[in-house]
Amino acid sequence: MPDASSPTRLHSLEFHGPLSAARANRLVVRLAAAKPATVLDIGCGWGELLLRLVDAVPGAHGVGVDLNREDLARGRSTAAWRGLADRVQFVEESGIGTRRGPADVVLCVGSGHALTDAAPPDHLIGALRELRRLVNPGGRVLYAEGFWERPPTVLELSRMWPDAAAHDHCDLARLTDLAVEAGFRPLWVETAGPDEWEQFESGFQADVEEWLAANPQHPRAAELRHNADSHRASWLRGYRGILNMAYLTLIPVS
Repeated sequence: MPDASSPTRLHSLEFHGPLSAARANRLVVRLAAAKPATVLDIGCGWGELLLRLVDAVPGAHGVGVDLNREDLARGRSTAAWRGLADRVQFVEESGIGTRRGPADVVLCVGSGHALTDAAPPDHLIGALRELRRLVNPGGRVLYAEGFWERPPTVLELSRMWPDAAAHDHCDLARLTDLAVEAGFRPLWVETAGPDEWEQFESGFQADVEEWLAANPQHPRAAELRHNADSHRASWLRGYRGILNMAYLTLIPVS
């Protein structure tokens, strides 16, 4: 039975994004093949992908940067449980202008906003330029970013997040072009599938939904129910099938 005081936060999610375990394993194998000694994760959350990559490369060390204290604590706890506490550090600080790099592998999975305060659409250019600065020669960058599968209509935008605009994202071709313009070659271009989105969106809400079912009269229930219903409507009536996530494995040009 969930704790009556408040729901747990995102504990039904393995990754904070539409990323399956199978895809994560393929990404880790591909990135580990370069035998990185250092890994930097910008906007790491609880750092599941960071931990898996460091674990796959004997002797590698990693740093995860984020501002969410609860996620960072979860990352440290998981690192200790897996015997990686001496090789992975989680730090609470902004990624903008970070001096944590350069690293052999830089992860930025759905966290380009953590690298720049530029507004859309310039945030994509700013994030990619920062990633180019943060990766060592011959290294790898995993950049996961949202893109439009097709241009959203005005009605569809109105059903998404507050102030959603067409320039919030570009299409996949333009996103990849921007990576090339920033000084990368795209080693691998892949996108999330419908199953990954459903796993993420359902997992994102699952802890709250379980708590609401068990605590319908709690003083916080009305607020949490409104937030959960609004988020679900935003997904199912707004960006479902329109917004997708690209996973770009990038190599810096010498």
